[in-house]
Amino acid sequence: MNVLDGNALAGRLADLLGWDATDSPIRCRSCGAGDAVAVSAVYVSPMGVVARCRSCDSVLLTIVDAVGGRSWFGMPGIDALEVRRA
Repeated sequence: MNVLDGNALAGRLADLLGWDATDSPIRCRSCGAGDAVAVSAVYVSPMGVVARCRSCDSVLLTIVDAVGGRSWFGMPGIDALEVRRA
């Protein structure tokens, strides 16, 4: 499976959150590493998307899409996500 960087999440995060969160700093719940979402390792499959920490390989976030326009968005490994307001 090819590994992409977190920039591959730009469109999906904008759809789900209403803004592009790839530049937002996050902190890994498992190892405490902090960096932008764009730095995460992203794995894409027909079942969905998984972003992992580059430092410890823990799952940071998941996105699963279903029929009927439904999505499940989880951030099990993100301890904090910085939201910047204009």
